[in-house]
Amino acid sequence: MTEDVLQRVIAKIEADPHSGQSLLLFALAKTLDMPRGGHMYMLQKLREMTSDTRALAYALMEHMAEGRNTGPEWDAAIARMEKAIRG
Repeated sequence: MTEDVLQRVIAKIEADPHSGQSLLLFALAKTLDMPRGGHMYMLQKLREMTSDTRALAYALMEHMAEGRNTGPEWDAAIARMEKAIRG
C-alpha cells in the first residue's frame, strides 16, 4: 500500500471520533493491540461498517498479520486514536 494504513485509520478517527465507524475501527485497533488476548473481535461487526471503513479494517488486519502491530509507530498510532476517541 502506498498510503500507510495507520495514518488513514487515525485520520478517519480524528475527523469524527464519536461516529459509529470510528468507534468500530478503534475497537478493532485496540483488539489488535492485545496480542495475548487472541485478537477477539466479532467479525459480525464488519457488517456494520461502510465499505470504506471495512477496507480500512481489512488493511489494519493485514498490518497485524504482517506483525506490524507492535513497536513505537503502532503505540503512537494507538495513543492518537485513544486521544481522539476520549476527546
